[in-house]
Amino acid sequence: MAEDRNILREHVYDGIQEYDNGLPRWWLGIFYASIAFSVVFTPWITFGGWSQAGQYEEEVAEADAAWPGGEGVASPAAAGPTPEMAAAGGAIYATHCASCHGAQAEGGIGPNLKDAEWIHGGGFAEILKTVVDGVPEKGMLTWGPVLGPEKCAQVAAYVHGLGGGT
Repeated sequence: MAEDRNILREHVYDGIQEYDNGLPRWWLGIFYASIAFSVVFTPWITFGGWSQAGQYEEEVAEADAAWPGGEGVASPAAAGPTPEMAAAGGAIYATHCASCHGAQAEGGIGPNLKDAEWIHGGGFAEILKTVVDGVPEKGMLTWGPVLGPEKCAQVAAYVHGLGGGT
């Protein structure tokens, strides 16, 4: 029976004679399924109005609206720090910032946050920008994507309230 499946082709190419066997059923199943998928997917992409560029624009608009200064959202920098923000920021500072800036913000790996010398500005808006964007060239992480806008504003309010900021 196995000999009946292995039928040799009549032609020879470079001294090689091939078998004339059919394709495996599993391969044909995947092939036909991909054709069926493309029949549905291609018109959906072409005429359905969805595009990768459109999806990107939607996500950027959502991110702009969620971050400080985005459309439709009041910026924490514009509102200014509040005692409630600073109190909430103390716990976040202890968790994420104290390892580099010290438990009392006295400095260590990172600079002292209580003195009057500020590398990137000591105002609330500048501190918020530094927390959100980080200073990668000096080793400070970009905390914006990790903490989110609310927690970044809370940490900035806490650091600003330590007395070193302007």
